[in-house]
Amino acid sequence: MVTRWVRALSARTGGTAETLGGKAAGLVVLHRLGLPVPAGFVVTTEGCRAFRRDGRLPAGLDGELATAVADLERATGRTFGGPRRPLAVSVRSGAAAAMPGMLSTVLNLGLTTGATEGLAAETGDRAFALDARRGFLRGFAAASAAAGAAAGASAGAVAVPEDAGGQLRRAVEAVFSSWDAPRAHTYRELNGIPHDLGTAVIVQRMVFGNRDGDSGSGVAFSRDPGTGEHTPFGEVLFGRQGEEVVSGRATTRPLRELAGRQPRVWAGLLDALHRIEQHHRDACYVEFTFESGELWFLQVRPGRFTGAAAIRVATELADQRLIGRDEALLRISPVHLRQARVPRIAAGEADVLARGTGACPGVATGRIATTADGAVRAARSGPVVLVRPETSPDDLRGLAAATGIVTARGGPASHAAVVARAMGKPAAVGVAGLAVDGAAVTAGGRTLPEGTLVTVDGSSGEVVLGHARTVTGADDEHVRRLLAWADDASGDHSARAGAHRLAAAHAALRDR
Repeated sequence: MVTRWVRALSARTGGTAETLGGKAAGLVVLHRLGLPVPAGFVVTTEGCRAFRRDGRLPAGLDGELATAVADLERATGRTFGGPRRPLAVSVRSGAAAAMPGMLSTVLNLGLTTGATEGLAAETGDRAFALDARRGFLRGFAAASAAAGAAAGASAGAVAVPEDAGGQLRRAVEAVFSSWDAPRAHTYRELNGIPHDLGTAVIVQRMVFGNRDGDSGSGVAFSRDPGTGEHTPFGEVLFGRQGEEVVSGRATTRPLRELAGRQPRVWAGLLDALHRIEQHHRDACYVEFTFESGELWFLQVRPGRFTGAAAIRVATELADQRLIGRDEALLRISPVHLRQARVPRIAAGEADVLARGTGACPGVATGRIATTADGAVRAARSGPVVLVRPETSPDDLRGLAAATGIVTARGGPASHAAVVARAMGKPAAVGVAGLAVDGAAVTAGGRTLPEGTLVTVDGSSGEVVLGHARTVTGADDEHVRRLLAWADDASGDHSARAGAHRLAAAHAALRDR
């Protein structure tokens, strides 16, 4: 049987997340829900495993890529790398298990010199076309450097093929190679992800969030990830591409600003979030771009809420009859219960240095480190709070060593926030008035050298000087309701700790 390495992305695409990768599997769901998704195709994880085994792209892949590109040209009415109606594509990774920011991405691929001129002529905006070309070159160089690091090669000048087909081939190799980059290996070790899974590669028609004043990019949760409240929550950047939203390098705007500035995009987003929740019967997260007022979805996954937010979502989904009470109970673990009782800094008692956005609930106290390597060294002597302008995948070792995380830039979907939630580390992002200058931090008009003791509240986003007294509130109504359901399920209504009540319910439900 001949292995097919490439599959078109459509409502009819078959395969599991283990083969297509989680991102592509999500795109198939979006297609089936009738939501707008840029045309594209996926190179399966089997191709990555063959590449890692043999050290080269598998036999037959070049031909399948050429066929898939030809199909994409017909679907879009554009020419890949051509000077008239040029087709540019995004090349993204997509493993079965999420690895935020750890693998390579190349945007605007296919913008050869001729295609860039063609894009300038088509749009009448030469500055936009040249900016898109520069973005491609930066992304291609970064992906090539990561591929070299994975192979143990020294960094050097990157030769960019002038033909679009050659660019695509090299980009696929770079994404496959990034699976073995040191940062990706470390992330898998920290999160218990098997090293032999490999990643898929998703290739889609490029949608330009930086096209004009009616364009932009954003991320959205169907419910607030901090509280679980049933209201859309997220971030948006107008006139910018999506990589700037998730990197944390740019100052984002609250998602609700879409309603006033792009009402048609806002209405489409609300409709999509509702339809996705109804399908998955769970809170969800999406990444989207709008080009000249037209909305497109690039990714969808479950919300992955923690603590009190997860409990509120489970109980409210049961109230909406999307799930039953038994399923709501089974979705909640003892860890969620512990997280629901996270401490907060006692109000009015601490020396507050600055405030940002809480990205992961909890309180952490430690000594300031301003680099990832510094955090690793300092953590040998005691708890550390990593303070950075923003974080990147290269900071992973420092993020893992820290007990708390603080960034000057970025929002709740930035790299720092996503990794903090995945690791369960209290974090504050987008901290106003915070600056990192070498081995010192300036906040609230004060300069603090590395080693200064600070406390971060991942709920309020406060950063305070020294130790801070903490308080833990009582269970909220959603926790109380869930535990009452647990007692009904187990048949035991005696006074016990919440973890025991939940465990008894789980045991009773498993025995049914």
